[in-house]
Amino acid sequence: MHTENFVGFRIHCILLAFLVVSTGSAFAQESLISVQTDDNNYDEGDTIAISGQVSTIIGSTPVTLQLFIEGNLVDIAQITVARDGSYSHTVIAEGPLWAKQGNYTVRASYGEGNIAESEFGYTPKSEAIETTTMFEVDAGSSGTFDVKYTIKGGTVKDMAIDSDIFALVVQINSTDEGTISLDLPREFIGAEKQDGKDDTFIILIDSIEVAYQETVVHSDSRVITIDFAQGDSDIKIIGTYVVPEFGGIVMAVLVTGITVTILAARGKIQTRI
Repeated sequence: MHTENFVGFRIHCILLAFLVVSTGSAFAQESLISVQTDDNNYDEGDTIAISGQVSTIIGSTPVTLQLFIEGNLVDIAQITVARDGSYSHTVIAEGPLWAKQGNYTVRASYGEGNIAESEFGYTPKSEAIETTTMFEVDAGSSGTFDVKYTIKGGTVKDMAIDSDIFALVVQINSTDEGTISLDLPREFIGAEKQDGKDDTFIILIDSIEVAYQETVVHSDSRVITIDFAQGDSDIKIIGTYVVPEFGGIVMAVLVTGITVTILAARGKIQTRI
């Protein structure tokens, strides 16, 4: 019995030692640092915001940030850690080292053996898919009309007239942040003041009002450009008229009514910041 107890005791000690070593190794592998980016996909010229947290501050030790693509170093920086353990850094995705499309790795190192990594996708301008084409819009009893558009970061699924709110509704599949430019024919949709001069459109993306740019104005059309985010799907371009089916109505009365509608709508919708 004495021998059996001694053997059992030795086995118990060996197992206990193994458990302690294994547990100690597991804790030793736990990193003191985290890292993330503010988006999952970027295009050339975008600003990449990198941030993270250090759970235990080691004196004045800085965080070393490295960016890689297929093992090749793209950027490196040393970042001071704040008193609360946080750190941040921004990188502009442009220059000769940002020529490749693909998944980039952000590696944050802190002290000895503390490493965290994160990935993001990147697309240079040379690889960005931009589509320019025509869409035939159904205008009901007025037939159809074409809207020329250019989109980057997604595809157009449909365009339709919503005569109740004097809008052209554009449905998109946005796979990334992007832009869409629309050449709007004045004959079928527009935004005008009572004196006939151009007024601003109201642009709603998924019921949130957003800004737009207008750099090209033709006598027969207006070209507007709208930025959208990944996941956006429904864009409404609201004017003062769509498809002239109100020939007998005096335009001044029509514009007055639409102005009241627009002001009421603006009081009920959110504004995207």
